[in-house]
Amino acid sequence: MRKTMLLSIAGLAALAGTAIGQTREPEPAWRASALAHVPTDLVAGEAYRTDDAAMTGYLAVYPATANDPKSPGSVFAPRQMLVVKLTKADDGLRAASAELKPRDAPTRGNRDSTMTDPDGEEREYEKLDAELGAGRTQLPEGTEPCSLGAWSEDRDPRGLNVRAEPSVKSRILGTLPPPYRLKMGGAENTPDGGWLTEFRIIGFRNGWFLIEGAKPPGKEYEDERKYPRNAPKPYAGRGWVAASKVGANYANGSTRMGGLFQAPFADAKWTPAQRKLGGTLDTDGGPRRLLACSGHWGLVESADGIRGWWRRLCSNQVTNCS
Repeated sequence: MRKTMLLSIAGLAALAGTAIGQTREPEPAWRASALAHVPTDLVAGEAYRTDDAAMTGYLAVYPATANDPKSPGSVFAPRQMLVVKLTKADDGLRAASAELKPRDAPTRGNRDSTMTDPDGEEREYEKLDAELGAGRTQLPEGTEPCSLGAWSEDRDPRGLNVRAEPSVKSRILGTLPPPYRLKMGGAENTPDGGWLTEFRIIGFRNGWFLIEGAKPPGKEYEDERKYPRNAPKPYAGRGWVAASKVGANYANGSTRMGGLFQAPFADAKWTPAQRKLGGTLDTDGGPRRLLACSGHWGLVESADGIRGWWRRLCSNQVTNCS
């Protein structure tokens, strides 16, 4: 049976225990009028704080290209906010003017929310992402640090090529086996198409994922006494694979369920999206495509074609990744 998977980020199990389906408070009345002040190259997220005494509102904003796989957003990039000066109107507070400013730690709090300790959860993920960022020098130059579970979806009998550089012209270091099924006595929960080869994604660059730690397909789920010695063995070292050949399952990232974020942040614009078998997104199943990554976020395309960010992806092939 499946062994316990040890994740590479401390404290993630506690975060994953957060209630699924978190919701936000209704947006404050002033947000709608503040949208006219958002620069055209940015997209408004949540109005995450209102300072009534100072008649000031704070609106999260992110680059309009943050959900484009050619220019994906980054959890390591400097953040911005729209500081909105408010005025009283018959229907409540309204935006009178606004100024774009850097968003540092003291201005990140989500005090308007009724969620249980949302600031604490986000601070914990900021720490985890900071640890990844600190290790950037250990990755090839220009690589975006990531930490996600994933698998090969390549059905080619020759396997998926793992290359020395993110290019189809680069040297092949080894391969990842195609889906594999034990010929005799396999586990009852074997996927219909066979076991997929799992690995960790540790980086992204220009349509390629940097991976390591690939495991023999299905070995983690099968009885070790019955797993054949001649079963296919993947290249387990570090190397690059094409993003178009990689898949994963959604996991609980302690964010709002049911859709995707426009940028890799929990207060970015949010859009509802659907699962493959119907119903809104949750930890049952995975995306149609995995396009890019940053930190603990994956840029994905949902079954109904919505493109956006989801925090935490895993490679569990037996149960959901709650």
